[in-house]
Amino acid sequence: MTGAVTRSGGDRPWIRIGLVWAGVSGCVAVAAGAYATHGVGDVQGAAWMTTASGYQLWHALALLGVVLAAGRRPGWPDRLLGLAGVCFGLGSLLFCGALYTLALIGAGPLTALAPVGGTLLMLGWLAVAASALAPSRR
Repeated sequence: MTGAVTRSGGDRPWIRIGLVWAGVSGCVAVAAGAYATHGVGDVQGAAWMTTASGYQLWHALALLGVVLAAGRRPGWPDRLLGLAGVCFGLGSLLFCGALYTLALIGAGPLTALAPVGGTLLMLGWLAVAASALAPSRR
């Protein structure tokens, strides 16, 4: 049973955190998409909600993939996957959160964080690519 605990991330808590974040983020994305379709009154607000929920759902899946791939190539590849996971999680929170805020409340200080979140999402994808190119420690 010890092997199963280690394999599931018992010795690396960020794996468990990543799985929880991916699951909650995916759930929020589906709920936000449904609300965009059935609950938002204005067309522009619905469009922002739809865009945000789509990005959030795709990046929840990307985070899940990063977490599942973690630990397969020790050293820099694994570190880069960890960085990608952080970028996906924070980027999704900032980018999608800014769009949700814009749709539901209107423009404000939080909506200015969308470019930071979008940049983090792009950096996450670059970290995934770099992890494939980085030499692993054997």
